[in-house]
Amino acid sequence: MRLLQRDDINDLIDQFLNYMRIERGVSENTIEAYSRDLKGLAGFIKERAISFEKIDIDLLTNYISYLSKRLSKRSLARNISAIRTFFKFLVLEGVIQENPARFLEVPKVSKTLPSILNEYEIELLLNQPSDSTPIGIRDRAMIELLYATGVRVSELVHLKITDVDLSGRYIKVRGKGAKERFIPISEKAVSVLKEYIDKARAKFDKKKGSPYLFLNNRGLPFSRQGFWKMLKSYAKKAGIKKKITPHIIRHSFATHLLRNGADLRSIQMMLGHSDISTTQIYTHIDRSYLKEVYNRCHPRA
Repeated sequence: MRLLQRDDINDLIDQFLNYMRIERGVSENTIEAYSRDLKGLAGFIKERAISFEKIDIDLLTNYISYLSKRLSKRSLARNISAIRTFFKFLVLEGVIQENPARFLEVPKVSKTLPSILNEYEIELLLNQPSDSTPIGIRDRAMIELLYATGVRVSELVHLKITDVDLSGRYIKVRGKGAKERFIPISEKAVSVLKEYIDKARAKFDKKKGSPYLFLNNRGLPFSRQGFWKMLKSYAKKAGIKKKITPHIIRHSFATHLLRNGADLRSIQMMLGHSDISTTQIYTHIDRSYLKEVYNRCHPRA
């Protein structure tokens, strides 16, 4: 075993994050989350002046106990996953011989049904951007495409012009792990995208040659936060009281497809889920919807 000073843990975290990014192809969102989680552990170790080689299951259990008073079960589970993966990497690299995190137990997190917008609320939202200004045309195209494809917001803002085939009616998306998938788009989405590309996009392309499809007012690719802020503004304008996030549009896309007869395997492929069990949560949403319809419509409910 290579003996290390406790300050070396931050260097090891950086090496681990590079490994996850380059060799494992993990998304930047996951990298950011792992970075926060592991730097929290590094701070905990530094405060207690413990040398790296003295890290054991007791210390890690104390840290998890410390976190459990401050985090939700979901965040706690992610922290434990990050720690276990980190120490597994250290064993793989020969930094340590024994993995002190191998016995850490991840708390069971009950799957909560995601919130969705109904079709009327989606229509309300899509009607908010003005079609008489470049900003309105752009914003409507972004929301329309999000609902038409169910892509993640990070995938939406990283789309390039070359990823869109209007004549073939599909987009190419680079998802988690740099995996590519092709998603069909509706005639309505094609129409609003064409209007944006033909009439509005040039107004935002300050550098005259950006490869990105959606640009902000400074001519830069849209950020996830910028899109979220824009979406919330239109939801408020539409009078929608639900908490709005881009992921709600993704959930709505999947649920509406399922209700209208799409099979689960096709939805899985469009969403880019590696495991169909992740997609199966939408069957639970649909069951809850059926129960709601039954209770509202059955004469003896």
